[in-house]
Amino acid sequence: MGLDIYAGPLTRYYAHNWKTAAQQWAEEHGIGFSKVGPNGEPLAEETVSPAEVQQGMEAWRDWLLGALSQPGQAPLEPWPEDNERPYYTDKPDWDAFGAMLLMTAGHIYGESVPDTVAKGWDFWAHPLIRRMTEDPSRGWSLFRGAEWWLPLPDTVFFEAPRPGGDKGKMASLALLRWELEQINQLVWQAEEKTILTWSSAEGYPADWEMGEDGRFRMGQVHEVYGTETLAKFAFSIFYQAANFAEENQVPILLDY
Repeated sequence: MGLDIYAGPLTRYYAHNWKTAAQQWAEEHGIGFSKVGPNGEPLAEETVSPAEVQQGMEAWRDWLLGALSQPGQAPLEPWPEDNERPYYTDKPDWDAFGAMLLMTAGHIYGESVPDTVAKGWDFWAHPLIRRMTEDPSRGWSLFRGAEWWLPLPDTVFFEAPRPGGDKGKMASLALLRWELEQINQLVWQAEEKTILTWSSAEGYPADWEMGEDGRFRMGQVHEVYGTETLAKFAFSIFYQAANFAEENQVPILLDY
């Protein structure tokens, strides 16, 4: 399964009122697209109304904020929930996400990293990434399996039930922002205007090409990718998602 990133209201996400980057691209180019599950079957759309979804998201949000609030301190401010506020999405996919983690771990420990990574590589098993995940002095949410980042003021990491009842690892946007700043400082020291270009200028080589008839067709299938270009690509997407989430006070979710 591929990896998408979504920044927006939980209501829109759970009401399926959003389209992945792949869906948007397919629609723009007149190509059919459908989401499928791990068994290859199309995913069925739920019939719960957006109003019911919003009610459930607000109840879950208020419960979580209540659980996170500290005695003697002001209650945490709830983020807005509805089915109409804008959202941001893009598709770093797992290989680029892993490349970003690998570049980060290499710079933290002063170790060299390979120039390329294989398509579908098991990045969690790489010694440098595994070292970061097991390092008690490095409590980074990106290396500890966080899949949600919520608009909370403090740098926190925790595990809690999600709206569907399953438990998930979560962190604050404040912690994600700190981690992204650390990655950029360690690896590139790039200005924001440069970072913003990486989501279009860097990344995966194209496996599709335009034919003479104006239709897309499969071109060369790449099995190896450049480590740094993938890392820049994923970093730019996470950076833009964090910018959007902070500006709109909405969560960030990994979707796969």
